[in-house]
Amino acid sequence: MLKKVLIANRGEIAVRVIRTCAELGIATVAVYSELDRDAMHVRLADEAYALGGQSAAESYLNTPAILDAIARSGADAVHPGYGFFSENADFARAITAEGVTFIGPPPEAIEVMGDKISSRIAAERAGVAGVPGRSEPISDPSEVLSFGKEFGWPVAIKAAYGGGGRGMKVVNGPSEAAEAMQSASREAQAYFGRPEIYLERYLDWPRHIEMQVLADAHGAVLWLGERDCSSQRRHQKLVEESPAPAFPDEVRQAMGESAVKVARACGYVNAGTVEFLFQDGQFYFLEMNTRLQVEHPVTELITGLDLVEWQLRVASGEPLTFSQEQVRREGHAIEVRINAEDPSGGRFTPSPGTITTFRAPGGPGVRLDAGYESGDTVSQYYDNLMAKLVVWGHDREAARRRMLRALRETVVSGVATTIPADLAILSHPDFALARHSTRWVEDRLDLASLEAGPAHLAGSVDTRGTPPAHTGDQPPATVLRQVTVEVNGRLYQVKMWVPDTDDPQGVPLVPGRPAPAGVTRSASRRPRASSASTGTGSGTVTVPMQGTIVKMLAAVGDHVEVGQTVCLLEAMKMENAINAEKEGTVKEIRVAAGDSVSPGDVVAVIE
Repeated sequence: MLKKVLIANRGEIAVRVIRTCAELGIATVAVYSELDRDAMHVRLADEAYALGGQSAAESYLNTPAILDAIARSGADAVHPGYGFFSENADFARAITAEGVTFIGPPPEAIEVMGDKISSRIAAERAGVAGVPGRSEPISDPSEVLSFGKEFGWPVAIKAAYGGGGRGMKVVNGPSEAAEAMQSASREAQAYFGRPEIYLERYLDWPRHIEMQVLADAHGAVLWLGERDCSSQRRHQKLVEESPAPAFPDEVRQAMGESAVKVARACGYVNAGTVEFLFQDGQFYFLEMNTRLQVEHPVTELITGLDLVEWQLRVASGEPLTFSQEQVRREGHAIEVRINAEDPSGGRFTPSPGTITTFRAPGGPGVRLDAGYESGDTVSQYYDNLMAKLVVWGHDREAARRRMLRALRETVVSGVATTIPADLAILSHPDFALARHSTRWVEDRLDLASLEAGPAHLAGSVDTRGTPPAHTGDQPPATVLRQVTVEVNGRLYQVKMWVPDTDDPQGVPLVPGRPAPAGVTRSASRRPRASSASTGTGSGTVTVPMQGTIVKMLAAVGDHVEVGQTVCLLEAMKMENAINAEKEGTVKEIRVAAGDSVSPGDVVAVIE
């Protein structure tokens, strides 16, 4: 068995891996950016090493910095989590070249399946049909136009080296092709470190159903069960469940066998997921994710298997100890993703900030996989997944009702979350009757009146400033506290006698974390979020969230209409259109591409 595992990731998945390692007696090593020095995964790991930088490119996508942390910590294995380098063959090779075990498939399998184009070709060779599309990267809008003419509109532009809906854009007609290509390529580069994109036909009412596979190095390849991930927005999953409802068992068996064929075709080892689109009784190969999926807990709850444990065991060279016939699936499991997004009006706008309250639900059959606690900050620089709430029930209706109860018990304040949208989805008759599809949330579910309630959206917290100085003749009383310090790039927990001063505005000191510097609370609610922008109606165009301006689409002197996009803002790896809410002429442009902005900042003035 492995002795020390470095987790080359952050947030919820890093915490998830750390916990299973602890149960198996395996030491853990965390890595962190400057913004994550006090993150939950850092607090839970046995050791932690600084990568430097703030953005993903400067930290979690910095191979030399990760290799240095491996060498300094003496880790004998690396778990990549999901996102970042989890599907990067070059990273896997860099790890194994150092004599360190990569907890995942061989680099050759990642190369075939991590590239969504070559995975289509491999699946076809294995006799598994895919969604009609191009099997090569695209570089010119004319290629989108010719594809749309051949297969009809809309068409999907997708990231060749990623998944999870990142870098995917739906093109409804020829006029959208050029901008959609640019946006998809930018998002793919930002999230996966590769800008390549390709084309597929966009099915009109499909369900997204994926098959969990597990393979060892001794020739065994098993399918463990399917997951229905059809409740999505922006092509990213909100709710996942297993087994798929209203799904014929003969199709389930055929899909499982197809997933095994795809895995064998690329010499797959470890845990992976083969994704399909299902429509009109037919299923089509979509892609293979050569990593652990965000939604893996629903498979764990119905099979009783710890997939991270089996990842570690397979990486250690152990064979699977059960056969396909011995895989048992009982009951029904549902997972919802709790993202830092404001779903008000169905806009799902990124909502970075500091979590002032995070109260987890309880009760039988309830599991919360979180990467944050009260007092932690959700940064604009990373993915906005805060936690995953998972429940099990003896059947789907019992699981659905249990999830509704658990969601209502969950309290988050300081940032907006997707919980109100999750409640709307789970409560809807279409979901209860399994009449949903990947387009259902955005096309059929009416979220126009939805607002992030006070339980999920509190006053924002500003952690800028300096600590208050002690005044008076008498020194303050001192108490023994555990304090986080960094020495030569390695994180240590030490006990120190420090002044007994909680934050003067009521924010308590948390053991193991530095006190917040100059914390202040705003009595007003944060600006209302909108993925399509905010404007005051007076002609002042403002941004609803913290982020980076990636492109200006208007200039001084331009005439703009109501709803016309003025600029594109990137926050949490998602591009958001900032639109005008007044017709007129642009009088001022106050930002440029590359500028960082905060909620309420003015980007343009229209008169």
